Amino acid sequence: MTNDTDMYALSIITENRAGVLRDVATVMADHQANIQMIQQSIITTGANTGKAYLYFEFEECENHGELVADLARVPSVVDVTIYPPFSRIFGSRVIIIGGGAQVAQVALGAVNEADRHNIRGERISVDTIPLVGEQTLALAVDAVARLPRASILVLAGSLMGGEVSRAVDRVRQAGIPVIALKMAGSVPQHADLIVTDPIQAGVFAVMHVSGKAVFDINRVRGREF
Repeated sequence: MTNDTDMYALSIITENRAGVLRDVATVMADHQANIQMIQQSIITTGANTGKAYLYFEFEECENHGELVADLARVPSVVDVTIYPPFSRIFGSRVIIIGGGAQVAQVALGAVNEADRHNIRGERISVDTIPLVGEQTLALAVDAVARLPRASILVLAGSLMGGEVSRAVDRVRQAGIPVIALKMAGSVPQHADLIVTDPIQAGVFAVMHVSGKAVFDINRVRGREF
């Protein structure tokens, strides 16, 4: 497993045309940069509107200065900037999905707990999205497994089941633990942990992903608090 201290990141602004990703990836391969993550998008605001934005996280590059210089020489490249990776800036992500009031309370507990850990040098971020509707919730839950650095999911609502429960199973199979509030529906039966108090659910989630806390969801899996 790659340690985040061995990871590097860079962003590249390029002309929006076919073959750009191939040209950039070829240069990175020539420098033995082992790409771990790629994000691509089209810039929609500012001076570079309409151009392409590429973001890479990588390891095992011997000379970053030469890599940046060679990337800048690619004809379609407009700008190259090197950064610390997201794992060193935003760290592990706690994802909270569900109804607005419950999401807010879980986020309250998670943010307060993350603050305690981040003051001591950790990096734990909290992402929330209030949603309603079985299909909408199921799509959002499934997407958690595709989110970079997503470390745990909290489902905060009054009623969840059906396709949402099946999505929870898929997220857990991807290695992401799931905490559910005590609610109606079948989701609590599929979660790793059931918590009645939403604030406490947020605290538990952060404690699990922390590298310094003693709480481990694997030791209490299947229990209700």
